[in-house]
Amino acid sequence: MELTNAQKQRYNRHLILEGFGREGQQRLLDAKVLIVGAGGLGSPAALYLAAAGVGTIGIVDGDIVSIANLQRQVIHTTPDVGRSKVDSAREKMAVINPDVQIVTHETFLSEDNAMDLIRPYDFIIDGTDNFATKYLVNDACVMLGKPFSMGGIHRYSGQLMTHLPGTACYRCLFPEPPAVSQVQTCSTVGVLGSIAGILGTLQATETIKVLAGAGQPLTNALLTFDALTMQWQRFDFGHDDHCALCGSHPTIHELKEYAFQPCSKQTKQQTQKD
Repeated sequence: MELTNAQKQRYNRHLILEGFGREGQQRLLDAKVLIVGAGGLGSPAALYLAAAGVGTIGIVDGDIVSIANLQRQVIHTTPDVGRSKVDSAREKMAVINPDVQIVTHETFLSEDNAMDLIRPYDFIIDGTDNFATKYLVNDACVMLGKPFSMGGIHRYSGQLMTHLPGTACYRCLFPEPPAVSQVQTCSTVGVLGSIAGILGTLQATETIKVLAGAGQPLTNALLTFDALTMQWQRFDFGHDDHCALCGSHPTIHELKEYAFQPCSKQTKQQTQKD
C-alpha cells in the first residue's frame, strides 16, 4: 500500500533513515504488537510504538490507575486515578497517533487466556512486575513461536532480553522462578521511576527493530543497567538444549501459572486482610 501524504509527513524521520525507509515503516504499519501490562514498562513502550506507527497495538491489564502508579507509569495522569489502565492508555495513544488501532484487553494474563490473547499478535512485550506473568508470557510465546521482549525493574536497576524463535528463552537462563519467600515486590522495596522509562523505551526499540528488520536484536543475551553507577552490562548466553521448554526433549507442554500475583493484587489483598 502507498503511504498517504499525511503518513509520509508523520513518519518522515523513519522514511529517510538508512536501513529503515519505506519498507521498514510499512512493516510497522502492518504489524500487531501485544503489550502485557500498562504500567511502568508498558507505558513508554505503548507511547513510542503508537508514535512509530505500529498498525495494531493490544494492551492487556486488569488493573486500575492508582496515585502511587503516577511516579513511573507515565501514560497515566492524575485525572486517570480510578480508571481502567487499558482505557487510560488507549486514550493517550489515540491522541498521539490516530493511525493506530488499539485493542484493549481488560484482564490479567492467566494460564486460561494467555494462548488466546497472544496468538493473534506478531510480537509480545512483557512489561509486568511479577514472575507468574513473565513465565506465562515466555512459555506461551515459545509454544506459539512468537518473538517477545522481556523487561524487569528493581530498585535502581533494570534488565532486558529479547527472544526470537530458535534463540534462548527466559527458561534457558532462569529454568524456574524463585521461591515465593524470596520474591520482593515493587510495593515493598520501591523503584526509581525513571528506570521504567529507560527499560520500557528499550523494549519499544527492540520491538521496532525486529518488526522493521533493522539491526541486531538482543537475543541470547541479558542486558542490565544500574542507575546508581550508570553502568551497562551485557551477559551473553546460549540456547540451552536441555531447556525444559525449548530444548531438544521438552518436558513442559502446557501452561502452568505459578503462585505469584501482580503487585497491585497483593496490595489489595493485604489491605483487605488489614
